[in-house]
Amino acid sequence: MPLLRPPALRPGDTVAVLCGSSPVGDQERLESGLRALTSVGLKPEVLASARAVGSTYDYLAGDDALRAADLTRALTDPRYAGVLTACGGYGMQRTLELIDWSRIDAAAPRVVVGYSDVTALLEALAAKLGWVSLFGPMVASSGFWEGPEEYDFRALTKLLLTPERVTQLSFPGSWALVPGVAEGVTVGGTATLLTASLGTDTSYPARGGILLLEDVDERLFRLDRAFTQLRRAKDYIDGVAGIVLGTFTECGDPAQVDRLLDDRFGDLGVPVLAGVNIGHNTAMQTWPIGVRARLDADNGTLTFLGQVLAERQD
Repeated sequence: MPLLRPPALRPGDTVAVLCGSSPVGDQERLESGLRALTSVGLKPEVLASARAVGSTYDYLAGDDALRAADLTRALTDPRYAGVLTACGGYGMQRTLELIDWSRIDAAAPRVVVGYSDVTALLEALAAKLGWVSLFGPMVASSGFWEGPEEYDFRALTKLLLTPERVTQLSFPGSWALVPGVAEGVTVGGTATLLTASLGTDTSYPARGGILLLEDVDERLFRLDRAFTQLRRAKDYIDGVAGIVLGTFTECGDPAQVDRLLDDRFGDLGVPVLAGVNIGHNTAMQTWPIGVRARLDADNGTLTFLGQVLAERQD
């Protein structure tokens, strides 16, 4: 069923910026991303994890307790209208282990943005709190830190600030791997991260949903393994309404990747749209998690059946 929609943002709103995974590799990129946020009237507040470097392991932003404390603060402090992650990498699963969900008011959603490793958090928000969230660019990631004129940044902020203007996503250059039209609630994210959450209480099944899958820097057999695991996890994929396939860059020969996508998703009996510009290493559109929508694989569109974010009441 559709999830609880957070309110749209307004100029003047304070948003928390944090890392739940790996450290920001280049603080200058973070600073540039913060300036981009300021240029549209938002007030970013940088939490400690976004400045932290590796502690026990160099691939984690600070220790698990720091990242969990920042995330809890960002999701509970009423000063924050939204939460933007600075980067992905690895570590969100460890962060989620320490979250006390009872401290977070499920009836007071705020918009949370990220992708890649942040997939785990977006699933958790849906599973534990029933919140809509956004699979979109991060503050120190490509398409954001380059500045406010970048496509990724503009697509995200249009949705954050004026959701009434975002009624449909169109995907020029995409193709119908399996033709047809389907309706369901938008779900998914980075494929290998979805598989990492299977069997946990923060996995959010694709049953009845329009499932987005994308990934990066995975050898073909590893993609095959992830896709096959999703197929075999019947509690996850049985009853999926439709599938949207984003980018799979740095995953080997693109022709072989396309062949694998056809092999693993062409026989499920649901519409499948491939080649959409959502994911790594592309001019990225933002994909909501938890919104009812209509997928038209023949025409390469996703139409939202209702506004993605709620109107502000204050």
